[in-house]
Amino acid sequence: MAFELPTLNYDYNALEPYIDAQTMEIHYSKHHAGYTNNLNNAIKDTELENKSIEDLLGNISNYSVAVRNNGGGFYNHKMFWESMSPNGGGEPKGELLNAINGSFGSFAVFKELFNKAAATRFGSGWAWLVNQGGKIVISSTPNQDNPLMDLAEVKGTPILGLDVWEHAYYLKYQNKRPEYIEAFWNVINWDKVNGRLI
Repeated sequence: MAFELPTLNYDYNALEPYIDAQTMEIHYSKHHAGYTNNLNNAIKDTELENKSIEDLLGNISNYSVAVRNNGGGFYNHKMFWESMSPNGGGEPKGELLNAINGSFGSFAVFKELFNKAAATRFGSGWAWLVNQGGKIVISSTPNQDNPLMDLAEVKGTPILGLDVWEHAYYLKYQNKRPEYIEAFWNVINWDKVNGRLI
């Protein structure tokens, strides 16, 4: 297979009480595994098997809807798991904090704008913090799209993504998406996000 489900670096219950173990298990072992398997099936026996996920996404307008949806789902979830940690939360430091202050004025304003992008994404999708050659911006995308895709409204390299599909939060938060968004700030692995910026 061209792509493998990445290893989760913490237990399903490690992010509690913010993200519950049952949601984590279903999200990782069913949803992310499904995107991974479906992506491999969509590119099987084609020249796409030899491309990196970044190459696929960067030229996604040339490929099928199955490659777009499942390629995005594979990439987005890998980033999502890596962006969280049982020891996460607090505020970023170093280059990332400098970039946030430079682009948004303060961490508080950044948080407010990111929350808004996540809360107002209609239906399923993602909120993103995106690096555009040293400048960082906030965006959101529908479904499993992301800023690496050549058809994205806001293009760049995602450094932080929040899944706002209902499967990411409904068991614990039901229809209270803003509560889930607020909980996310307690588990963000800022060291990882900062590493993507540098």
